[in-house]
Order: sequence, then C-alpha cells, then structure tokens
Amino acid sequence: MRKFLERALDKVSRMNDDSIRNLIRVLATENERLESVLDSMLDGIIVCGVDHVPLIMNKAAERLMPLNQSDPFIAPLWRSLRDEEMANFFESVMKDEETVLDREFAIDAHSNTRILAASVTPLVKDKRIQGTLIHIEETTDKRRKEARLRRAESLASLTTLAAGVAHEIKNPLGSISIHVQLIRKAMSGCESPQVGRYLDIVNEEIERLNAIVVDFLFAVRPMNIAPINDDANALVGELAEFMRAEIEHSGVSLEVRLDKSVPPIPFDRRFMKQALLNLVKNAVAAMPGGGSLTIATVYNTDELRIVISDTGTGIAENKIGKIFEPYYTTKENGTGLGLTLSYKIVKEHGGDITVRSKQGSGSQFTIMLPVPQKERRMISTETDQSLLNPEMNETTVLEETYRGYPS
Repeated sequence: MRKFLERALDKVSRMNDDSIRNLIRVLATENERLESVLDSMLDGIIVCGVDHVPLIMNKAAERLMPLNQSDPFIAPLWRSLRDEEMANFFESVMKDEETVLDREFAIDAHSNTRILAASVTPLVKDKRIQGTLIHIEETTDKRRKEARLRRAESLASLTTLAAGVAHEIKNPLGSISIHVQLIRKAMSGCESPQVGRYLDIVNEEIERLNAIVVDFLFAVRPMNIAPINDDANALVGELAEFMRAEIEHSGVSLEVRLDKSVPPIPFDRRFMKQALLNLVKNAVAAMPGGGSLTIATVYNTDELRIVISDTGTGIAENKIGKIFEPYYTTKENGTGLGLTLSYKIVKEHGGDITVRSKQGSGSQFTIMLPVPQKERRMISTETDQSLLNPEMNETTVLEETYRGYPS
C-alpha cells in the first residue's frame, strides 16, 4: 500500500478529477479496513503524537482503559485517566521516552478488580521519535489461573507433608502432656510458684502445637461435604450473633445486610460456617485499632455472594496472590491455614472466593456459590417482582456493600 501511495503521489499532478476521486475512494476503503482491524483486536492499541495526545485509540483500549468522560483526544493521555497510579506511570514514561514492557496495574471497576498489562514503546520514523505506541492487555484471567494453579500445587504438597508430620507430632505431644501432669502430681504440695509458671508455659505451648496439628489434619483430610438445601441468610445471621460480642469487644462495629431474595441453596452448614468464621476472624484481626465490619448476602441470578468487608489495614498488592497459599500468614502466632481452609471449603462446594483490597483501605472477601438451575427456575417470578423493591435490588446492595472502597 505504501508503494502504491508513493506512485499515486508522483502522478497526482497529472490526474484528472475522476482519477483523484478514485484514489480518495481507495484510500478511504483502505483506512476503513485498518480501522476494522484495530477495532477487532482484543488488545488495546493507542498511538500518541509528539505532544502525547492520542491520535488513534481502538475500541479495546477505550473499553479497557479507566478513561474519564471527557474527550481523550484533546489532552495528553495521562490527563484522561481516572487511575492515579496509571496516569503517573504514563506521564513519566512518555515524557522520558522510555520503553517499558508489561507493567501491570490493578484497576478497581465496580465489584471487580481487573489486571491490565501496559507496554509503552517510542514510535520511531526516519530515526526520530514521532510519538508513542501503547499496547494494553487484560491479564485478569491469566493471573487468576496462575494463582489457582499455585494454590492447587500448594494444597497437594500440604496433603503429602502435613499428613505425615501431623501424626508424627501428635503422639509425642500427648506423651509430653501426660508427663507434665505427672510432674505436677509428683511435686504436689512442694511445687514452687516459679516451677508452676514454667509448667503453665509448657502446657500453653503444648495446646498451641496441638491446635496447629488439628488444623493440619483438617486441611489434609478429605472433606465429606454433605450439601443440603439450606438458608444462607440464616447461617450468616447466626454467625454474626455468635461473633458479635467478640467483635464489638475488639472495638469493631458489625453490620449485617441480608438480601431477602436469596433462595435456599445446597451447602454443608458445618463446613461453610467454618469458612465464614475464618474470614470474619481475619477481618477483625486486621482492625487492631477498631473499625467496621460488614457481612452481606447478594443474590445475582445464578450465584449467591457472601461479602465480608472490613476497614482494616488492607493487603499489599504483592501479597494478595499469596494469601490463600498454605503456611502464608502475617500474624505472629498464625498457622497460615485459615484462608487455605476457607478456600478449600468453598471450592468443595463448587464455588469460588475472591479478594479485593488496597493497603490502608481495608479488604473485602467475596464467596460465590452457584445456584442450581432448578432453584433459579423456581424463584424467577418472585425475583422479578423483588427487583421492584429497592431493599431487594442487587445493585443497591452491591453499592452499599462496596461503599468506602476505592473505585
């Protein structure tokens, strides 16, 4: 096409009106073809001029980028971006004419977090930089698959290691505990206060080690999930009342928001209560100076969401992908198995669990449980009517649930 244009430009002075019109039609057709190719791409492409103002932006880029409502073609690219981190990145790299490949950003979008990978390359022509070429790719699914694979590998290694270690540790622990009691009995009446304190410490450590062993065994044993149609709202309400005193004693206010349109769904109450309990305890531990905790249920056509939101310390971006892995913990006395067990329980129910967090801005964990097709058909009419009621409107519940988190 380039050679065709060069030849046409050489002859344009000798062309008549019809030939010029034909040339313009050919150029218009070729331009439409190029636009169709760009707009059909799944990845975003942005071409900026030397003034850093976008000249070309395909549909994928408009969809993926966190753009403001204003026209992105009238100002440098970074001024059109809502996300401050991404805007600062583009301003710095484009001004310095750097080449950066696959820089990832976590972009908050409503109830989800999307991962975008941006590559920036100077646009060179005739050995001079004429602008900037930007490639945008969404890597959310890729990162989630990698995280799931790591968790699956970690759980497999956990199963092999912990099964053997737990049994090897549990027997000596039992023997130590028995002999501590025998020492107390032998020293009855002549035990000094100092020795008594020492024995108390030994007992405390035995109990702590035993709790770790119990967690290990719970994690590696096959879960005999026996799901039956049950009321998720009732489970959440019971858990909230069970934990309320402990939560409020920690200086944390508790709020429960239940979507009244939630249908009965199959789950094992015993295991699901344990999964929720782990998440709630983690949320309270993340607010040592107090805060607010919200537990909400949201029904959305084919799935039930149980959302646990806190205003705690949050999770660093480089740690979010590790929190469900066995042994990983930020607590001084944590076993690193609480979230692993919650993840395993939810997966055994055919569901999924996600986290949305930013350091210093709190966290929200979302358990997603599938609603079987039969239950969806049975309540379709009732759900349609409930959507007319603001108290049952899913969008309203989601907006309230996520209020206070960065968007």
